Amino acid sequence: MENSKLEHINELARLAKERELTAEELAEREVLRKEYIAEWRAGAIALLENTYIQTPDGKKHKLQRKGPLPKA
Repeated sequence: MENSKLEHINELARLAKERELTAEELAEREVLRKEYIAEWRAGAIALLENTYIQTPDGKKHKLQRKGPLPKA
């Protein structure tokens, strides 16, 4: 996610503490949050897909997925 978008999310969070956000600002915040979470999940999944567990006997096993991916 672009740094400018992260800064804008933080700016909206600061504004929400000071005053009530307008309907437009609330909608924009929701869109930015969903984009951030989707990118975070994609990164976490990519990391876990390349993770191996090493047993005491030295064998490496790839992590197995336990269920379906959550819907974004």
